[in-house]
This record gives sequence, structure tokens and C-alpha cells, in this order.
Amino acid sequence: MTASPSFLGLPDRLSDGLPRVVIFGAGHGSTYPGKDSSAHALAADVIRAASQDDAGLFEHWDFDLDGPLFEGKQVCCIDAGDIPTTRHDNAGNRARIEAKTREVLALPAVPIMLGGDDSVPIPFIAGFADHGPVWVLQIDAHIDWREEVDGERYGYSNPMRRVSEMAHVAGMVQVGMRGVGSARVTEIEAARHYGSRIVTAREVHTQGVEAALGHIPEGARVVVTLDCDGLDPSIMPGVMARSPGGLTYTQVIDLIAGVGKRARIAGFDLVELYAPADIDGLSALTAARLLVNAIGTIVRQV
Repeated sequence: MTASPSFLGLPDRLSDGLPRVVIFGAGHGSTYPGKDSSAHALAADVIRAASQDDAGLFEHWDFDLDGPLFEGKQVCCIDAGDIPTTRHDNAGNRARIEAKTREVLALPAVPIMLGGDDSVPIPFIAGFADHGPVWVLQIDAHIDWREEVDGERYGYSNPMRRVSEMAHVAGMVQVGMRGVGSARVTEIEAARHYGSRIVTAREVHTQGVEAALGHIPEGARVVVTLDCDGLDPSIMPGVMARSPGGLTYTQVIDLIAGVGKRARIAGFDLVELYAPADIDGLSALTAARLLVNAIGTIVRQV
């Protein structure tokens, strides 16, 4: 079997020094009983494939970043490939994702995880337990605050509820919410009682990204978790739950850049790309560009 290309053709290790950024994939997290997460597990390699047209262009000017990806300096990001995950091995998958996150943080480096459905951010953020406090910026169409679904408490409707229970998480900003999802009145009340700052997509459209960034304390260490359905389906059709009125590409990269300027990105994950629903590779291309922006922003952090 031919090995999948790495993201942007990045190496899997550096010949000189330690990386500042480590990318890894996590195909499966905690799958609900009777559900199949196999299509979500395709996401990391689909995104890697979409990045290949830009592989080797590190010295070219990037107008999102106002300069080359690595600012003309040595490449400092690696793609470590995928960690082994198995559908329905929920506890095992969580343990492996958390362990890999801790491993990257110990280098020290900034981990970037490619999911996978929206259950994988739970162990990813759990991996920061010894590196807190952290704030969490969730970009998503849904607040994901269910207590449990079919007896499973760590699935794709539960991540922000579980994250709110982590002692090292100091606060949370949830941005991009719109339409109807899994949230009931009780989930909204629970999120607000916790102190989550919920910023709807409409608020971002009318007030700009500062409607969300203003809630993040200056200098905070922030883990960004980006669910692809947070973006509008006109540019991100490859998701399970399309919802009109989502964030634009520019709004999302402005959120990423804004965190890097106001605070510090300590970790980043991108999840919920559903390749079977993509149109002409548009979602994979958009996701790849979002990751380029995340890498470029992290590299520019002091």
C-alpha cells in the first residue's frame, strides 16, 4: 500500500532541532452505539492530499499571512502521521489521543490534530492537563453540550460538556452557533451556567470577529477546536449537518490570527470533515488552507 503524502509535503522529523508544531491525525474517537465513523476517519488523508498543490511553496508570498509560511526561516513543522485508532474502541482511542497530545506538548511543541468526528477534541484537550490553565475557542455550528447520547458521554455531541468539567480549562468561547442542532433548553442553560461565552454566527456577521475575541483574556493560552460545520456550507459542503448562515473563510482565519495576536495558540484541532459529502474537493481545500493559517499564526507567536 502506498503511503499517504504528508501535509504540505512536510517531513516526519527534523534533521536539526525540535519542531515547534507537530501535526497528527486521529481517525476515530468515541463512536456512538450503532454509528459508523469510518467516513470521518478519511478526513486527515483527504486534507493532506488537498494540500499537495502548495507543497514546496513555503517561500512564496501568502496573502493570508502577509509573508511566506515560515517567514523565510527553516521549516519547523512536522507531520507525524496518524495515531492508531479503531472504530468503537472508544476508551482505547481516547487514551491514545491523550497520550499523543501529551507527548507533543512535552517536546515542547504545539499539537495540531486532524480528526475524525467531533468526539476527538475531548481527549485532545484532556492532554493539556499538565499545561494549564487553557482557554478553549470552539468554532462550530452547535454547542455540543449533551450529557450523554445512547449511554455514551464522550461522543460528538458531548465535547464541550466534557471539556467544561476539566479543571485545567479556565474558560470557553463558542462561536458560529446557528440553526437547530442537538441542544435542548437544558443544554443552553448548562452552558450559560458554566460561564461559556456563546457568540452566534449572526453576531460575528454584524459585529465582526471581535464579538468572540473580546472574551479571550489577553495573554491566555488557547486551544482552538474547529468543527468544519462552523463554516458556511457554500465553502464547506463536506459536513454531516449543513446549516446555512455559517462563518466565512475570512472570518475564520481572522479568528485564528486574532487569537495569535491577542493571546497564544497552544493547540489546534480540525474535525468533522465528511469527505463523502464534499463537492469537487472544496471542503478539503478550505480545510487545508485553514491549517496553513493555523501553522503560520503559531510560527509568528513570540
